[in-house]
Amino acid sequence: MNHFTTIFVLSLGVSIIIQWFLVQRHINHISSHREEVPDAFNGKISIEAHHRAADYTQAKVRTGFAELIIGSVFLILWTLAGGLQLLDDWLRSFGLSDIWTGTGFILSVFVIMSILDLPMSIYRTFKLEQIFGFNKTTSKIFIADLLKNAVVGLLIGTPILLLVLWIMENSGSHWWLYVWATWLSFSLIMMWAYPAFIAPIFNKFRPLDNEELRTRIENLLTRNGFKSQGIFVMDGSTRSTHGNAYFTGLGANKRIVFFDTLVDELSYDEIEAVLAHELGHFKCNHIRKRISILGAVFLIGLALLGWLINESWFYNGLGVDEASNYMALILFLLASPAFTFFLQPMFSFISRQHEFEADDFAASQAQTENLITALVSLYRENANTLTPDPLYSSFHDSHPPAPIRIAHLMNKFT
Repeated sequence: MNHFTTIFVLSLGVSIIIQWFLVQRHINHISSHREEVPDAFNGKISIEAHHRAADYTQAKVRTGFAELIIGSVFLILWTLAGGLQLLDDWLRSFGLSDIWTGTGFILSVFVIMSILDLPMSIYRTFKLEQIFGFNKTTSKIFIADLLKNAVVGLLIGTPILLLVLWIMENSGSHWWLYVWATWLSFSLIMMWAYPAFIAPIFNKFRPLDNEELRTRIENLLTRNGFKSQGIFVMDGSTRSTHGNAYFTGLGANKRIVFFDTLVDELSYDEIEAVLAHELGHFKCNHIRKRISILGAVFLIGLALLGWLINESWFYNGLGVDEASNYMALILFLLASPAFTFFLQPMFSFISRQHEFEADDFAASQAQTENLITALVSLYRENANTLTPDPLYSSFHDSHPPAPIRIAHLMNKFT
């Protein structure tokens, strides 16, 4: 065991302990506030709905922590216990080039990881979501989604992996700059292509056929100078009763998508307010900012990998005997979350600030009360807890806690 092994194990262990501590705080905080609806939601959310949200949230975080433990065990098996080395030895026995061996190796790791995750995925869908009345996914849809994901993943993943490994082998010591440029270009292309070519493989999209609602939305977009390729309703109800709305795409290929469940749950005024919030992310340049932040993080990560790839202690410390470009890449992907976990509060903070800004924009475009009632409806229908633990929330949550978010809108615009 070298020093890097010790650092890796300690970092992984500390991250698990912190997660356990936060989960226990979260569960205890929700339990202690289970019998009383927060004042801001009195008369808007019943005690029964409040109980359901508390129980659902606690069940989700317990499941999430169980997945963390299971994933950590698999990570140790892949690395220190020699799983990656065994798979590599087997694939090398076929005598293929490093690029093809590496592509097969990385794809095999992802396939095996998906298979290992399957029991938890089944539990989340057919047990957890079913208990709380959210699941609408049938076994047929579940299996079809698995097969579609596998096919799409192979069709897209195989050529990009071949290209990345070719760049790593043929571009000298600054290969990581070219890989970063390739990743960034690929990500932007996928953002552009996803709504038109990939999303329809999994869901059905129909143009919004409600003329009154369509007119209101088009007026909102027009006065904000926003152009899209259409307003669509997605068949979210075939898989879940959760409701949502989002913008998708890039450039001229942007679309506005409503879950059919959301259209059925909210009034026209509330739908317009929710859409104004999503529009706020674009008007406040949040998409560009997030791409820039992610791009910077990937650039730093790849530069770090550019150094680690030549260090024997990096491979040996993670249970691998034979160095290679593809092994360095998969080791970095698997091991880095144990270290980058500690950056999560920073990213959560940035995301919550963006949500506040989008709420402010929405309140300036629609009646604040409509946004508040829409948020309350979504909290109720999606069983989002109204009483998260503040420390857990600040570490994990991409959206502000419900009471803080509602208080921000009321204090600023009423």
